[in-house]
Amino acid sequence: MGGMENENMNQTQPSELPEANGNAMQSGSQDSSESKAQQDQPELLDDMQPGELEEPGVSRGDSPAESGDLAVDEPAPKKKRSPGLVYTLLGILALVIIAGLSALGGYSTGIDLRRFAESTQLAQSIDEQFQLGIKELEEGQYYRARQRFEYVIQIDQAYPGAMDRLSEVLLYLNTTATPTLIPTPTLTPTPDMRGVQEMFDQSQQFLLDSDWDNAIESLLSLRKADPDFHTVEVDGMLFLALRNRGRDKIINKADLEGGIYDLTLASRFGILDTEATGILNWSTLYITGASFWEIDWGQAAYYFSQVAPHVPNLRDGSGLTAAQRYRTALFNSAKLLAQQKRWCDAAAQLEIALSIASDPELEQAYADVAQRCSALTEPKPEEGSQPPVSP
Repeated sequence: MGGMENENMNQTQPSELPEANGNAMQSGSQDSSESKAQQDQPELLDDMQPGELEEPGVSRGDSPAESGDLAVDEPAPKKKRSPGLVYTLLGILALVIIAGLSALGGYSTGIDLRRFAESTQLAQSIDEQFQLGIKELEEGQYYRARQRFEYVIQIDQAYPGAMDRLSEVLLYLNTTATPTLIPTPTLTPTPDMRGVQEMFDQSQQFLLDSDWDNAIESLLSLRKADPDFHTVEVDGMLFLALRNRGRDKIINKADLEGGIYDLTLASRFGILDTEATGILNWSTLYITGASFWEIDWGQAAYYFSQVAPHVPNLRDGSGLTAAQRYRTALFNSAKLLAQQKRWCDAAAQLEIALSIASDPELEQAYADVAQRCSALTEPKPEEGSQPPVSP
């Protein structure tokens, strides 16, 4: 039965598929091989029903090889990409982006925290210095308190109360060289009940009498009572009083710090004249040179060399004039140069010192280094030459 059905199927192929005659000829060898395979399995074909071999749209005798030309016209189905792979890649990309943003945010946060810590530490240091300055001010240690407040202002000029405290310290330093007693807290100054015009007239009289302290005090009371009263005139009077008081402190009282302070305040009310500007600059150079005293004699001599020729008698609380300090600095600087065997440089320093004032020790030191300097500068005799013979 199985063999006969196969033969009938083969006989019906030309009428069912006329278009595929050429293809059928090419697949003849394949049909014979398939027929043999079907004969080897007759039992399976006998058991199957004829309807089971047929598929919708395909004849019973069609084989996969025989219907191959129909499959050519149909496009092969494209392999679809797995959506799970796409989601995995997108998830990895999202994780990388999140990790990068997290790292960037962490770095920025770390920088901000470090800057905040530095600013906090600096603020604590400024507060500590300010509190120490207040304590030293109350204890009468005005020079130390001044250094504290100047440090605070140098770091933060707008620090509340620092400028006022510095002004208070300078006022104490200008008033007396010894620590002043702290005023009793219970005492309050008696308010000045005079009229502003009367205070103005009194201030003018103080200026005529060269009473600079009372003039400044009266003008400040007037400015406090009525800031708008004769503003230009009051500013000019304050300038004149501060300028003259600063000059007197430097020239007559050897109070360089106090004079510098008054002249600096006066410059806020007007332009200083040539004399006041010179005194202010020379006093500043004097103080700078004194800061190198017994520390760096070369630097001390450098600064006093700019002061001594102009104001040789300018002095500070030590009583040493600028000329005396310049001479002493030159002498000690020459000693250091002699230790380095720089004889000519030492001789130049001692020669200037002798021009200021002479003493036996200085003269002996100059003679010694000058001789050594001459030995270095004298030409050496050429080899083989005879020394000159005196007649």
